[in-house]
Amino acid sequence: MTPGLVVLVLSLLLGIQPITTDLYLPALPSLTEGFAATVSQAQLTLTTLLLSFGISQLFWGPMSDRFGRRPILLWGLGAYTLASIGCALASSMPLLIVWRTVQGAAMGAAVMGARAIVRDLYTPEAGARAMSKGLTGLGVIACLCAPLGGLLADLLGWRYALAAPGVFGALALALVALRFDESLAARNPRALRPATLLATWLAIVRHPTFLTYSALSTASYAGLFTFLASSSFVFIKVLGLSRTQYGLVMFSMSFVFILGTFMCRRLLPRYGVRRSVAIAGALTLAGGTLLGVLAWAGLHNGWAIMLPYYLFMLGHGVHQPCGQSGAVGPFPRAAGAASALNGFLMMIAAFVMGGWIGIRLDGSVFALTNGVWFWSVCIAVLAWTVVQRYGEPARS
Repeated sequence: MTPGLVVLVLSLLLGIQPITTDLYLPALPSLTEGFAATVSQAQLTLTTLLLSFGISQLFWGPMSDRFGRRPILLWGLGAYTLASIGCALASSMPLLIVWRTVQGAAMGAAVMGARAIVRDLYTPEAGARAMSKGLTGLGVIACLCAPLGGLLADLLGWRYALAAPGVFGALALALVALRFDESLAARNPRALRPATLLATWLAIVRHPTFLTYSALSTASYAGLFTFLASSSFVFIKVLGLSRTQYGLVMFSMSFVFILGTFMCRRLLPRYGVRRSVAIAGALTLAGGTLLGVLAWAGLHNGWAIMLPYYLFMLGHGVHQPCGQSGAVGPFPRAAGAASALNGFLMMIAAFVMGGWIGIRLDGSVFALTNGVWFWSVCIAVLAWTVVQRYGEPARS
């Protein structure tokens, strides 16, 4: 496969996550009203999806080490496309939650596969640069998600916002089926044996580099998810933006994330992984602290949230490629399992935050601002301590 094709495949596989989580956000208040549901029930369409997404990777990862990346991607993307159709046709909120759970489990195959492919094809530091390119593609896709979701919800109705991921899943499935060559050089026939699986997982979770980078990527994703899970209610219900205007807000956030991935590729050759993460940690802490202080000072408007969060998203564009590739880096022969555990930890944090946000959306901005502020402090502490001690990825 050419480098350009690899980046395209990574972009689509990673981009399936914002397609699934971001595109329907502008329609979330409308579908909540359409099903006569509560806000906490609506949050379950996101939190149960992420929980199944995280847990499913624990199965997809070892399966991909055993059977290869390509068949797992084909199975996962096929199931994802069917589940998206089920979401669009759901007749009740409980049924929508069920289909979203299936959708999340299928999505796990794609995102886990992308991280494993990076380790199959690249050394750890080169993998961070390759991952940043794939995440740039994710950012481009994310830029389009919220505006498209807002337009679909405004012009055609919220069911079309739920149907759109099915089109994306079908396109990704076609690309993998027609152009993707197996990236795993040697399958592990023992990967699914219970004793082997247990030994592999124990070796991974005991490795300080895995724990360091998984903590970094988990905290950074939790800060992002806090914004995603609360922003549609805050911007639309509290601050009075239209769904289309909210889509533009999300577009701007994704655009800044893209800038962060470009910044990552500029920092890595000059400073290396650890110093790059430390620099990004300063941006993250500045953004989260400013966001929290402005909210407590009574400045409750769109710009008082957006401008500080731009700093957080710049840092996120560095922390995610370094964190995701760094966590998998020490395990070239178990990249699927390591990727799965890394993804599982991120989704557990998101699930917990989703439950916290669901009971604290009280008609104010504080669920969003306090949550992001908390995670920005966590990220900075990790970036300046354990990453500096254990964070240099293996060179093999």
